[in-house]
Amino acid sequence: MVEDMQPDSVPTPDLSGSQSVDRALRLLALVGRETASGLPLSEIVEESGLNKPTVRRLLLALMRAGLVEQEARTRRYHLGEEAFVLGLLSGQRHGLLDFAMASLHRLSDTTQDTSFFSIRRDRFAICLHREEGTWPVRTHALQAGDQHPLGVGAGSLAMLALIPDAEATAMIEANRAVLAARYPAYAPAQLITDIALARAQGFALNPGRIVTNSWGIGVGVRYPDGRVAGALSIAAIDSRMQPQRQEELAVLLRHEARQVEHRIAAMLDRRQAKTAQDEIRTAETTS
Repeated sequence: MVEDMQPDSVPTPDLSGSQSVDRALRLLALVGRETASGLPLSEIVEESGLNKPTVRRLLLALMRAGLVEQEARTRRYHLGEEAFVLGLLSGQRHGLLDFAMASLHRLSDTTQDTSFFSIRRDRFAICLHREEGTWPVRTHALQAGDQHPLGVGAGSLAMLALIPDAEATAMIEANRAVLAARYPAYAPAQLITDIALARAQGFALNPGRIVTNSWGIGVGVRYPDGRVAGALSIAAIDSRMQPQRQEELAVLLRHEARQVEHRIAAMLDRRQAKTAQDEIRTAETTS
């Protein structure tokens, strides 16, 4: 056991029941936001609003379950192997990425650039897949598993632009500290401007704010009820993102986004039909 997990000199009462579960799951979600770099104990304490002994105790429980692990050298916390396994099992049932894969293949084949599918996760966006293009000069600003606050990056901004103003503003405000610390080019006022521009243009643009000379363009994907499902995006070097080509890429992205939405709607229709049939069979059996 590394230093962060040593017992405290002043014990605190054990948590019990649903409160303990809720708090542990909150910590798991926090750790999951930083899949690449992990989180230090101090940041988990600050973000969770819990005291340090409680956070330590809950992290120990998550570590025993294999859901969280601590890197020995940096002492940062990462998702554990069991979390990966659960994610794979969940993906088999809730395979949103499956509905986007054909579109990602077409986008990268057609444009020769790298395409991505991202989803919303509370106040953040997570990249589920990176489909490499064949253009010899590529950008590596976004990898599968990377997470950014909503609005940071093209696909992330495309999702934020689909969210109602009040909710979007609240998310930006909630992310104010992490934006200031890690994404200085994305001040809250700038994001408000970016949202308005994305809505007016019909696509979101990242003009090299995360990595210089690495530009991105994205379009959001909705569920049938209007909720945000995810976003398709394309990244390329700045010389391949001139205004005329932005419009060309936006047309392709919008078309593929609609295709993904159609696949999602068809899946939901099938589920509803199956549920209705199951209810009829149950009624017939019990009557």
